[in-house]
Amino acid sequence: MGKKDRYFMSSVKIGPKGQIVIPKEVRDLFDLEPGDSLVLMADVKKGIALQTLDSLNPMLRMIFDKQASEVEEE
Repeated sequence: MGKKDRYFMSSVKIGPKGQIVIPKEVRDLFDLEPGDSLVLMADVKKGIALQTLDSLNPMLRMIFDKQASEVEEE
């Protein structure tokens, strides 16, 4: 992957149901498919970030997986 293929910038709109569409170029860049899980991280001062679950630190992934399974059991 060349340097010009590493970055993408776009604006997105929040729809009436609070949803955003991830641009096709970004889905292709990260090989995102329907049904994939993303982690949303938010900080009032730093903003919002989306991260693929596979890219997270293994400890954070373990915590996220445990919480997700507990929610599914309820």
